[in-house]
Amino acid sequence: MSDILVLYYSRQGSTAALARQICRGIEGVAGMQARLRTVPPVAATTARLDPAIPDDGPPFATHADLVECSGLVLGSPTRFGNMAAPLKFFLDGTSALWLSGSLVDKPAAVFTSTQSLHGGQESTLLSMMIPLLHHGMFLVGLPFTESGLHDTRGGGTPYGASHAASVSGAGELSEIERDLARALGARVATLARRLERGT
Repeated sequence: MSDILVLYYSRQGSTAALARQICRGIEGVAGMQARLRTVPPVAATTARLDPAIPDDGPPFATHADLVECSGLVLGSPTRFGNMAAPLKFFLDGTSALWLSGSLVDKPAAVFTSTQSLHGGQESTLLSMMIPLLHHGMFLVGLPFTESGLHDTRGGGTPYGASHAASVSGAGELSEIERDLARALGARVATLARRLERGT
């Protein structure tokens, strides 16, 4: 089995809900499994808060998770049209992986959640892609052959899966948002499998 790392930060539960649906999409692809990880919060007054991992939450990500995975799906709530500081803090610490080329040629995708419908989803998704491009990863989006992109009244973009909490509630994904999140996970897993097989 090959792992796809689903790495996210979530405060209100919406990004975590998307992450779980992405995992379902990954695990629907034969020979692939999801590795769910999160990052700890950070504060302006200290470099890290280093809280204990909750009993019911996923473990905190390590650089080893990135090295060992066959692909990556990265998620964050939107903060003024950009990714949240804890995820950026984690990515800023990956320069050794950049120097070694550890993530080169691995598929990657992004996802986000916002409170409002026009709360900066697309700019957040695009900004999250930039460090992945610097790492040499292959970016995967959602094609318009996914009917949900035509029908959505909440989240869902060609740049990645998303959720608008004001439409259906925080952590309460619409059916279309769930379907698009699963489709994104399946696309990354399928590409990772093809790359591993050389097809």
